[in-house]
Amino acid sequence: MATPARDIAASPQRLQNARTNSLSVSTSPTATFHSPPSGSLSGSLPHYMNRSKGAAKQLKPFDSQDIKILLLENVNQTGKDLLTGQGYQVEALKSSLPEDDLIEKIRDVQVIGIRSKTKLTERVLREAKNLIVIGCFCIGTNQVDIEYAAKHGIAVFNSPFANSRSVAELVIAEIIVLARQLGDRSNEMHLGTWNKVSSKCWEIRGKTLGIIGYGHIGSQLSVLAEAMGVSVIYYDVVSIMGLGTARQVPTLNALLNEADFVTCHVPELPETKNLIAAEQFEQMKNGSYLINASRGSVIDIPALINAMRSGKIAGAALDVYPSEPAANGDYFSNSLNPWAEDLRSLKNLILTPHIGGSTEEAQRAIVGEALVRYVNQGTTLGSVNLPEVNLRSLTLEEPNHARVIYIHLNIPGVLRKVNEILGGHNVDKQITDNRGDVAYLMADISDVRVDEIREIFNSLEALPSRVLTRILY
Repeated sequence: MATPARDIAASPQRLQNARTNSLSVSTSPTATFHSPPSGSLSGSLPHYMNRSKGAAKQLKPFDSQDIKILLLENVNQTGKDLLTGQGYQVEALKSSLPEDDLIEKIRDVQVIGIRSKTKLTERVLREAKNLIVIGCFCIGTNQVDIEYAAKHGIAVFNSPFANSRSVAELVIAEIIVLARQLGDRSNEMHLGTWNKVSSKCWEIRGKTLGIIGYGHIGSQLSVLAEAMGVSVIYYDVVSIMGLGTARQVPTLNALLNEADFVTCHVPELPETKNLIAAEQFEQMKNGSYLINASRGSVIDIPALINAMRSGKIAGAALDVYPSEPAANGDYFSNSLNPWAEDLRSLKNLILTPHIGGSTEEAQRAIVGEALVRYVNQGTTLGSVNLPEVNLRSLTLEEPNHARVIYIHLNIPGVLRKVNEILGGHNVDKQITDNRGDVAYLMADISDVRVDEIREIFNSLEALPSRVLTRILY
């Protein structure tokens, strides 16, 4: 019978000491992301590469009841169930936490799951002595100091594809609602007013949609819009082949001059702050519409208010804002954003509380699966800040094997020293890769005793190149 999976783990103080080396990791939003494979959590390689004869053996880094996970911001129940099903201790809260409260909570957990409002700054992560992995149940990771996390051996995962369809569908709905002024008519009916009008109400067929940012969301939106008879143009900082008959335009102004509906799908960067401001509104067609479901800093809201009051912009839909409440409640007022009440007074304006990705489908367990793979097997496929490394799963027919995970500085001579430590054992499999100044090594060794595993662990911890060491068996 297979030996229950355990972890030879350092004390909290040793883990703290293991996270002291300085690295520099690229945080470019254009870095390539490889989607983690779907299917079984116990094996990530194609079946023809997995030559094991036995069933996959689930490795876990600690006794399962000792894994502590903190989930914030009402992470979907499917993700909670997946993690709880592994035997982990899961605490789930419906909102984000103030920084001081977050620091108190994060000190004792190995895993944290967040969405967009929780800020994992250097000050917070510095107190996370036991943390090994962060799961962002959303697209963006700008709320996490991913460079600091990499320096200290903390993997970060996100959901870059999870909510693309949900956001695209929301934008399609908003285009129709704005074109027909449905929001105003609904509000009037709720107040008892019958106001049947057709003036300045339009079909969307034959109109032109301008998409700023032709990534996962923008391209899906493009397909949906064309299916409804809408012509699609798009602007992106890189040259991208359009889907269907969508056409890329060379400049942002060219898009604004031509589009009846303009929708933004760009990341939060210094270059995208106030991407649409007074100058850009002047470039837009008279009576056109604006939609923003990307980041709150992309639109100059006071400029939008002025453009709508003047009639330049016939309608708008906003799902994101420069400042957003940390929890549900009556918080969308001038105390949060000084222009909030002016914004709320406008006609044909859809305001939603950052719900673009808030569907049951979008909040499924995509990030949860990546967290389980990383905790149980050390697989980093899909990590945004560590090298993407994977090994074939160990099997139940390999009970005396151990998996060595060594996160280290990417400097000369490390592999020689690691292999000297592992040299007294048969290394069945080994893989290593680097991302900037941080490297990630995984090796499976066979016929190893518990006392030998601890000796290996201590020897790796003593190397000056080490950032973090884990041994699973």
